[in-house]
Amino acid sequence: MNSSKSRACLKRQDTYLLAAICVVCYATTLAQTSGITASTIHKETPCSLRVSTPSQADSVEPNSTKQRLDEVARSFAKDDAFMGAVRVAKGSDILLDQGYGKAVMEWNIPDSPDVKFRIGSMTKQFTAVLVLLEQEDGKLSVDDPIRKYLPDSPATWDKITVADLLHHTSGVPNFIFDKRFFEWRMVFHTPAEEMELFKDKPLNFLPGTQWEYSNSNYALLGIILEKVTGQRYVDLLQERILVPLGMKDSGLDDDDLILPERAEGYQPGSKGIVPVRSQSMSVGWSTGSMYSTTGDLLRWERGLFGGKVLSASSLKQMTTATKGNYGCGVFVSRKDDMEVVEHGGSIEGFNSYMIYVPARNIAVIALSNVSGDAPDKMAAKLLDVTLGKTVTLAKQRVAVPIAKGELSKFVGDYQVSAQLSLNITASDEGLVVLATGQPPLQFSYEGEINGHPQFFTRAMDAQIEFIPTATDHVSTLILHLSGAAMTGKKQ
Repeated sequence: MNSSKSRACLKRQDTYLLAAICVVCYATTLAQTSGITASTIHKETPCSLRVSTPSQADSVEPNSTKQRLDEVARSFAKDDAFMGAVRVAKGSDILLDQGYGKAVMEWNIPDSPDVKFRIGSMTKQFTAVLVLLEQEDGKLSVDDPIRKYLPDSPATWDKITVADLLHHTSGVPNFIFDKRFFEWRMVFHTPAEEMELFKDKPLNFLPGTQWEYSNSNYALLGIILEKVTGQRYVDLLQERILVPLGMKDSGLDDDDLILPERAEGYQPGSKGIVPVRSQSMSVGWSTGSMYSTTGDLLRWERGLFGGKVLSASSLKQMTTATKGNYGCGVFVSRKDDMEVVEHGGSIEGFNSYMIYVPARNIAVIALSNVSGDAPDKMAAKLLDVTLGKTVTLAKQRVAVPIAKGELSKFVGDYQVSAQLSLNITASDEGLVVLATGQPPLQFSYEGEINGHPQFFTRAMDAQIEFIPTATDHVSTLILHLSGAAMTGKKQ
């Protein structure tokens, strides 16, 4: 569902879905609140590409641009760190349309532009558009309190509006942080059952006062859509968006759906990538269960910004940044004085990222069927190349040996926030990190950086920096994720 997730049981190599989703969603919150977006994160992270702007940016020849785009994508695909499909378009020109790696490794089936991928939280922009379409039809208003449509909801939700759900300013806790979620997610659930995970919990803040990414917001939007229309969310999606735009290779995934040309999901393991077990698609639903192709997502961007979906005023409402640089289902920021509209997604074995620059009619779409941070980093670099900038190819982090006895000083429970704590234990491969209510995630030692021991995971763009005292005691860590930094204290 957002931004990056974790998987499941370390020994069975099912690990990545929720440790990542737990940490990524929370850290993305902090990153966006700080004004750090995918378009700028690469300037902050040590392992990212360093960018410089040439004096003659517009002199880049189209053929050399296409070649460089492919080189950048391939640099991320090294050792299967990225497998998937990438499409870059500028106006009517398709600059890159290529698959990398395998869609199904067991059958040696290659990824290609026709392969369908789960897109995780990129689903949210489709949900947001459905809400705005119903507002255009007079069936709801985003300024309405949600209890108008959900009268049985808690009294503490009195001041939450539909707009608060769209903008992640409701204060409703993210249901993925519930301690029951790891096991709960693996079987079918109704939206009403999902709502039970969070409806009786206190709000994290007063509605409208802060920004915090929460999948619960978009689950509630799905429920409201079904209430005001009397239709199922899946039917609304087809009827109002996918069919009119000719998006024949997109839809809401289902546990029993047989889907031709579907990619299988994988995750990094100690000896290479391995298959990953998926949660029930009923859980992601209106917040993260869509599948699509790079071609269909380009149709979506062109249709949305070409006036084929929303009225001009609704599109403006969708792409106006509020707290956290968030509009309705999309992050909105500025790069080189141009508006950039973007969002990512993550669900077991899949990561995705999409960027659109309206002023240049540039779309960058990266869909991956192996867990990790490649799509968002790659998309930012591909955008730089398309804008005529010079980029350096990606380099992977390298694990270095550390004696198991040395790991004991890092072991313990660290409180990062009211919602997020990390339980850290030692293993033969480094450290095992267990986020609140989530499965374990393996971290490898990277060495000392500025005198501080640092560990990283290949599953996502996350590092843990430990701050030793003069006596080499460790009681503080810094969790680095996608450009954000959060401090944790040993309990």
